[in-house]
Amino acid sequence: MTIAARRMSRIKASPAAVISAKAMEMARAGRDVIALSAGEPDFDTPDHVKAAAVRAIGEGKTKYPPLTGIPELREAICRKLERENGLRYTPDQVLVCNGGKQVIYNALTATLDPDQEVVIPAPFWVSYPDMVLLAGANPVVVATGPANGFRLGAAQLEEAVTAKTKWLILNNPCNPSGAVYSARDLEALAEVVRRHPHVWVLADDIYEHIIYDGEPFSTLAQVAPDLHERTLTMNGLSKAYCMTGWRIGYGAGPQELIAAMAKIQSQTTSGASSISQWAGVEALDGDQAFIQDNVAVFRERRDLGASMLNQADGLSCRTPQGAFYLYVDCRGAIGKRTPRGETVETDADFAKYLLDAEEVAVVHGEAFGLSPYFRVSYALDTDRLREACARIQRACAALSG
Repeated sequence: MTIAARRMSRIKASPAAVISAKAMEMARAGRDVIALSAGEPDFDTPDHVKAAAVRAIGEGKTKYPPLTGIPELREAICRKLERENGLRYTPDQVLVCNGGKQVIYNALTATLDPDQEVVIPAPFWVSYPDMVLLAGANPVVVATGPANGFRLGAAQLEEAVTAKTKWLILNNPCNPSGAVYSARDLEALAEVVRRHPHVWVLADDIYEHIIYDGEPFSTLAQVAPDLHERTLTMNGLSKAYCMTGWRIGYGAGPQELIAAMAKIQSQTTSGASSISQWAGVEALDGDQAFIQDNVAVFRERRDLGASMLNQADGLSCRTPQGAFYLYVDCRGAIGKRTPRGETVETDADFAKYLLDAEEVAVVHGEAFGLSPYFRVSYALDTDRLREACARIQRACAALSG
């Protein structure tokens, strides 16, 4: 007899979280593990944001917060969306959640009926398909590739949409590929969505500010205002504001959708941390200069990592336009043998080999829906990144056959 519900057999634990946990366990055991597996900036939360949290504690703002978020934060989110994205929302069209992941989970759980479908371009963030499955619906994965910059094309979307399609999830910039959708790219996708009035768009903009080489950020409701009422714009404070542990995400969309999402939240977590929310007000309204300083460091790390990994035997990777990941093609290592005589048959085998042989933790491409690749996070100290890439080069050179 098992205690788990049958639906649990449809999903798996987040591979990135599992690998990161294993790396931490190895480090606690005294091994010199370099974890390139977690999507977490190594920069500290800015001082002015931390100071706002301290003030909130001192002022006794420590009680249960409103379910949908404190009014001050929802108003700050509305200001941010209009200031930076040209999107107008009212506070009752905004929901504050316990991290960005809850925004997505709430939306899918509140809107999906059994056997409905969600279109997800691959490679994708690992949690999208499993959250769809938890909601009783079916993920429809559409593979992209380096030929189109890992971006979903309009023809691909058109082919994937059926009468059962409820959502298109679009992560821009993309985790794990770093692909950035231009305004022109989004307009082409919007044209497809217009032809299918039953399809909604979930715009995951969590890496919005981490873009390189002068490419301006665009989001779908901005490019296609006529789809504003069929779009959930999701964002959060974890990446650009270095507030991963503060657990603040938010979604903005039609009031009916936000109300349904809030109903789900009312029976799960209730409101997000009151102290984190007051810090969030300062993050969105306060000094933003540090973001570009951090992005400049990320750009240097991107270039360093891409250069070193492209010099490794059997590996190749594109230079990403955004986020802080490299999606590395390892097909040149598949079929080779390790010094222990084991054959590298999959990207999961290759990731295991790196961890066992060189104590470098990466996430295999199968977890993101597209093989044979692996993901490297360069959101860590530059010297440690350099050392990790040197270890990967050494591991590749040791393969034979």
